[in-house]
Amino acid sequence: MLIYGWRSYEVVLDFLFTVIFVLGVYYLIRYRLNLNKAVQLSKNALYPSKEDEFNSIILPVEWREMEPLSKNTKSYQYVKWGTVVAIILSTILLWIVLVTDLLEYSFFSVAYIFFAIINAVRHRGNLFILPNGLIFNGRYYSSNQIKGYEAEKIIRWHELYGLNSKGNNAYKLTLNIKNKRYTPNFIVIKDHDSLGQILDLLNMQGISGITKVEQPFSSVGNLTNKS
Repeated sequence: MLIYGWRSYEVVLDFLFTVIFVLGVYYLIRYRLNLNKAVQLSKNALYPSKEDEFNSIILPVEWREMEPLSKNTKSYQYVKWGTVVAIILSTILLWIVLVTDLLEYSFFSVAYIFFAIINAVRHRGNLFILPNGLIFNGRYYSSNQIKGYEAEKIIRWHELYGLNSKGNNAYKLTLNIKNKRYTPNFIVIKDHDSLGQILDLLNMQGISGITKVEQPFSSVGNLTNKS
């Protein structure tokens, strides 16, 4: 009975990890497809469309200016080939799990390695305002998927202040997206005028929010301004 129970335990662990593997591969493929769709849609972006507009958007992880989204960029190529490598490595890991007893002794360690492989495939990030929706971090969202936004100035005592000189006295724009619980869900806008253009375009789509800046924008009727 003890041996039978142990074997059942092995089968359950193998099955559980196989399910996790399938979901992980599905996530990678879907992420790649979403990025491909974003590349096509970004050609119709209302903002940014010019070099100075791209430079006005700062990616908070690397603190670098945003670049156009195309299949020729290093970030896209990283996702393209990174997806292939991640699936191969994940398949090898699954094979090791199924033919050895590794999972029985260190399930959480193996799971951690698997999730680390999956999470390594990431695009640098971006924000494109479209006529009917937006692209955020390589994925398209329709207007009705955006619950709202919050804009606040990055001044002294703000959580982002001091992390990088590009962020100091800039603006943090947080997007509240339905069914999106992962971070980061914000981007940094360099100056007040650029932020105003972005918020005006969002408001035109019926996306409203809260601003915590020193003066109101043109779409004051749709905003709640706080000092």
